[in-house]
Amino acid sequence: MIVKVLLKRYVPKEKESELLGLIRALRTLTTKQPGYVSGETFKRIDNPGESLVISIWQSLEDWERWVNSTERQVIQDQVDGLLGTKTEYGVYQYVKSRL
Repeated sequence: MIVKVLLKRYVPKEKESELLGLIRALRTLTTKQPGYVSGETFKRIDNPGESLVISIWQSLEDWERWVNSTERQVIQDQVDGLLGTKTEYGVYQYVKSRL
């Protein structure tokens, strides 16, 4: 079952450049994980500083293995520490509807 993970962060302007290196490190590691499909990053137009990452995984188990891994957690803790707030996560699955 394919899952999409939405990650939301608020990034103050003065923290953007420092955060960039951490995000690149996370992205590099993420692309090497079993079950990773793709990811996209968005900046919110009407709320400067808010960003959204949509990450697609082959299965919930693949995502959970990655999100709970020590190598990811080390960098994620640095991200959250820099921003002074926890990254918000939501995991979603496709719902087939009949119209």
